[in-house]
Amino acid sequence: MSAIVLAGCTVFPADGPSPHAVVAEARTANAPYILVQLTPDVVSLLAPQQKRGLGAMGPRGAVPRVTLGIGDVVSVTVFEAAAGGLFIPNPGSTRPGNFVQLPDQIVDNSGNITVPYAGAVRAAGRSIPEIQADIVDRLKNRAIEPQVIITLKDQKASQVSVLGEVNIPSRFPIAPSGDRVLDVIAKAGGPKYPGYQSYVTLQRSGKEGTELFNDLVDRPADNVYIKPGDTVVVSNKPQRFVALGASGKNGQIDFDAEQMTLAEALGKAGGLLDSRANPSYVFLYRLEDKTTLARFAPAADRVATDLVPTIYTVNLRDPQGYFFASQFYLRDKDVLYATNAPAADLDKVFSLVRGSAGANADVRSF
Repeated sequence: MSAIVLAGCTVFPADGPSPHAVVAEARTANAPYILVQLTPDVVSLLAPQQKRGLGAMGPRGAVPRVTLGIGDVVSVTVFEAAAGGLFIPNPGSTRPGNFVQLPDQIVDNSGNITVPYAGAVRAAGRSIPEIQADIVDRLKNRAIEPQVIITLKDQKASQVSVLGEVNIPSRFPIAPSGDRVLDVIAKAGGPKYPGYQSYVTLQRSGKEGTELFNDLVDRPADNVYIKPGDTVVVSNKPQRFVALGASGKNGQIDFDAEQMTLAEALGKAGGLLDSRANPSYVFLYRLEDKTTLARFAPAADRVATDLVPTIYTVNLRDPQGYFFASQFYLRDKDVLYATNAPAADLDKVFSLVRGSAGANADVRSF
């Protein structure tokens, strides 16, 4: 009986390490993890920080300059002040007006369009007013006070692709007035999934930025203008944590919200089991950034990796513990472990003893 009691922690089935084993190993010089007790300072330092998102991609202020590009189709109309000029016949001819409509022009692979008597005119990378002024300058010594109107008929170059978990993935032309990230997502039918689990990635010129959809809505400065050639990808990434041990529900559990505190996670996992749980030691396992951890746990320097295996612990027998748990935020893929109370292990001892006594009685009766 004495031997069984002494060996109970390692002999009997368990769903995780005992709290005393975790604490004892954490105090050794070569412990593979850091144990951190939740305190007001720790909770404050680990509060959710505003992350660098799409705001770094810019531009935020003025509408970006939209120019023509290869593949765009334009209509060119030339006006003259009087008949008898370069484009308008003599007054005796029948004309609907003092202008001529040229065939639609496609910006060719060289980036040019062709206008009679003006030759090849550079269009790619220039705005419509700039192209109009260039054509007028080339014709002014040959036509009678020429004026030129260019209309964009088919916009191919200044487009944005919206892909991923949206209702209508497609490629859209950018409006002359400018489109922001949320504008083009709306054109694509909006996200398929709730905003708290939809991430928006903006890819631009070999760089990219990612931000939670809800954050993008809440931070107008991050809702940047789209540039030609951008790609917007919306992805569905539900945040989950794993609940183990003496909680009412074990397994992988979705946040179903943008943020979740430790107290909320315990409630979502069914709370602590009265018959088993040790509220003095509730553990949360996480790979923590070493720079962040070093602000309140100097022992983190002994770990060589940038991500440090960390166990946060809170004492829910202490009334303050519930305040800490309600201010400590979970992260995706955290592991919540509710430890067993010593009495639960002792109950296993007595169950084994009772079982052994019953077996011996059966043997004697036989």
